[in-house]
Amino acid sequence: MARPKSKDAVYLKIGAALERRIRSGELKPGDRLPSESAVASEFGVARGTAREALKYVESLGLLDSLPAIGRVVRDPKSSADHRPLFHQIAAQLETEIRQGLYEPGSLMPSESALEERFSVSRTTIRHALRMLDGKDLVEVVHGKGRFVNELERGANG
Repeated sequence: MARPKSKDAVYLKIGAALERRIRSGELKPGDRLPSESAVASEFGVARGTAREALKYVESLGLLDSLPAIGRVVRDPKSSADHRPLFHQIAAQLETEIRQGLYEPGSLMPSESALEERFSVSRTTIRHALRMLDGKDLVEVVHGKGRFVNELERGANG
């Protein structure tokens, strides 16, 4: 169930407090943030609320979630992309679709062609393609491949 996005939501208040710590320099680039449990304990909330607060701060572009490390303060001068590789590939392909490199109805390159292009495993490519499918940018036709869907033209398109 989605949490309401009221400006009075507790997770937003906690997120704002964490954001102030980062912007004030109390937490510096590369510093690890407290764990969900520690944030929950400090603010007297459930761990899920603490998780939402940390996700909110991450959505502001102030944090990176690094596997086996945790959440760390992002260096604003760094252009490094710390997202998982399949996220980066999906973003690249989405950009190419939105720029018209792949016309609506056209066949996307095969998994093996994308595997070679990006020099990654087939599993990584499949995860990236699932993200595109989840955004309704491509459609899988079993036995035939993935085809580019017509883009929705609205406020963002």
